Amino acid sequence: MRIGLLGTGPWADLAHAPALGGHDGVDFAGVWGRRPEAAEELAARHGTRAYDDVDALFADVDAVAVALPPAVQGELAVRAARAGCHLLLDKPLAATVAQGRAVVEAARGAGVASVVFFTTRFQPATQAWITGQAGTGGWFTARAQWLGAVFTGDSPFARSPWRREKGSLWDVGPHALSVLLPVLGDVRRVAAAVPGPGDTVHLVLDHAGGASSTLTLSLTAPPQAAGAAVELRGRAGVTLMPESPEGPVPALRRAVDALVAAARDGRPHPCDAAFGLRVTEILAEAETLLGAGAG
Repeated sequence: MRIGLLGTGPWADLAHAPALGGHDGVDFAGVWGRRPEAAEELAARHGTRAYDDVDALFADVDAVAVALPPAVQGELAVRAARAGCHLLLDKPLAATVAQGRAVVEAARGAGVASVVFFTTRFQPATQAWITGQAGTGGWFTARAQWLGAVFTGDSPFARSPWRREKGSLWDVGPHALSVLLPVLGDVRRVAAAVPGPGDTVHLVLDHAGGASSTLTLSLTAPPQAAGAAVELRGRAGVTLMPESPEGPVPALRRAVDALVAAARDGRPHPCDAAFGLRVTEILAEAETLLGAGAG
């Protein structure tokens, strides 16, 4: 599979380009970015070609990996799908439900495969735990904390305009939902959404399986308090999601493997664009509640 990269920012440079360039099963065919000079620099660092025309890249590859803000990703994913490219997408899928739905419809209409990269779902230890707890069932409640120090530490993502605008709900909220939904079932409603310090938000979710969950999300936690934790309580007792020592690159390579398999076999991956759309719908519902509370 020939795959191209859309995006030239820190995430593209630190995760996507190394994952694609070091993957033996794909040909990292090129990079396109909104700043041509950045695309040239990234391509040179990773031994591939820079494109100044995104449609030319679509024409030369079988798939694209996207490392762009969600609003830009949504627009270009539709164009890529219509050009016949399989899609390796980042979370969140899009900035709005309508945009996310357009991605799903374009992928289905073109018959292309899609995988959304929720990091935890592509790390062996955490994915095995998620699968095990989904099989166990009988969960009464869950607590998830995804606390980042993006805006309080020295993160390269602190200057990201979309993160400044959308905050933790849209940046780390998808990670928490990607763990909880396969274990507790779909969200029937967002029962509560209230703000905390900085961009922190607290959510209460009512799940189709009968359990409830609480989420605390932040990008403005003190660096000493940053980290992610998920706890489940039910008939089987109490269990905590294991920590993963891996960085994003090995997980992203597994996401590439998943896309290759989905394209080859024609079977949707559990983290496809439709799942990404459902996560987007839940985020939008929570955002509406937060806005209503502020008003």
